[in-house]
Amino acid sequence: MKLLVNQGNFEILIPPQELSIQLLNIECAGRTCYKSEKDTVTLQTAMKFAKMLLKRGHESVIEHSHLPVRFTNISRGFTHEMVRHRLCAFSQESTRYVDYAKEENEVDLDKFSVHCIAPGHQNLQDKVHVKLLDEGFIGNGIGVDLIIEDMFNTIEIFYRALRKAGWPAQDARQILPIGLRSEIVVSANFREWRHIFKMRTGKAGHWEIRYVMCKLLKRVQELIPVIFDDFIYCGKDKDGYPYYKQNKGE
Repeated sequence: MKLLVNQGNFEILIPPQELSIQLLNIECAGRTCYKSEKDTVTLQTAMKFAKMLLKRGHESVIEHSHLPVRFTNISRGFTHEMVRHRLCAFSQESTRYVDYAKEENEVDLDKFSVHCIAPGHQNLQDKVHVKLLDEGFIGNGIGVDLIIEDMFNTIEIFYRALRKAGWPAQDARQILPIGLRSEIVVSANFREWRHIFKMRTGKAGHWEIRYVMCKLLKRVQELIPVIFDDFIYCGKDKDGYPYYKQNKGE
């Protein structure tokens, strides 16, 4: 079993220049509303137009856009939160068809490792006293002191035992934890990404998804600042994770 701490990351799946081109599309679409079409649309005019739209609250026009992102080394808990957002397309790593007993494309029921995401702000060496019930695998109410790695290791042992007993991956997955490492591709328009950043980079956001979303927000602010520059970095919380707030403007 392998614990991953603060290794969540992202990959933007289209070239930066394509994001700029989408600003041109936004201006072309938006000018249809005003019948103010121009013979020449440039990046400068498109940025000015997008800024005007956001200032006036006409965010429906910036839906003429597309931003696909791959998230890696994140937990199933992360993906569960992401798929709650409505106006997105999702393609997620499957626990039915991904065999966690595979190492380098070979199934090895003795050597495989389950990867799990752990909270880096907790002392992972702290021992927690666990009282095992009579029905437990030790029984008779015996108590043991465990660290989180022991708990994940126990799940891996049970997963391995089920696979060796002939259970297919799609059945054995039922005991895997929400901290299991996963991967997901999320595609959405700029307006939806603004909503996602508002929900997930604020101080109330869960530490794991906030950590990754703050990194993504910083990157898209560099690539297309006119769309996302109203999100302001506020610092870090007591656990050391960054957070943002959205500037409401004038």
